[in-house]
Amino acid sequence: MNTDLIVSNILNKIRLGDSEIDLFVSLLEPVRVRKKEYLLRQGDICRYDYFIDSGCVKVCYTDEKGLERIVKFAIEDWWVVDLDSFLNLTPSFYYIQAVEETAAFRLGRSNYDLLHQRIPAFEKFSNIRWQSGFIAIQQRVGQNLSLTAEEKYRQFKIKYPGLELRVPQKLIASYLGITPEVLSGLR
Repeated sequence: MNTDLIVSNILNKIRLGDSEIDLFVSLLEPVRVRKKEYLLRQGDICRYDYFIDSGCVKVCYTDEKGLERIVKFAIEDWWVVDLDSFLNLTPSFYYIQAVEETAAFRLGRSNYDLLHQRIPAFEKFSNIRWQSGFIAIQQRVGQNLSLTAEEKYRQFKIKYPGLELRVPQKLIASYLGITPEVLSGLR
């Protein structure tokens, strides 16, 4: 797998020298998962931070009625992790499952810590990521509380351009918190 996309993702947020880029790349582990395979199972400890190079995964949990609830999709050029589990080594509330064949890079917790120790700019990168993630969560909660189904679907298409052509309608409906029938009417 080629590391150009992940290096570009990093360099869009922080500056690194060639030796720092080399160290970062040396700590990455490429992984490939087939459709429906898991990067993380609910209840396991999240030991890796993932960068999606190609493909798509969903971040989900199962509610008290046994229904799958999709919190987010992670597509090309996105990072995905259960942050609480990764940082605090607690059982994961979420699971991360491939929606289509996916190629990713993973960074283990010890290598994550090593990057922060050896390359101070990586702390800035992490802070930018966590702040952006928090803002995205706030926006998603606000949209879920205030937008109509049609407006939610419109926002989905802006956030995930073309994804409605790649994933089953029932997954998009789950993400939007509506039934597949309502989504079908919107399309």
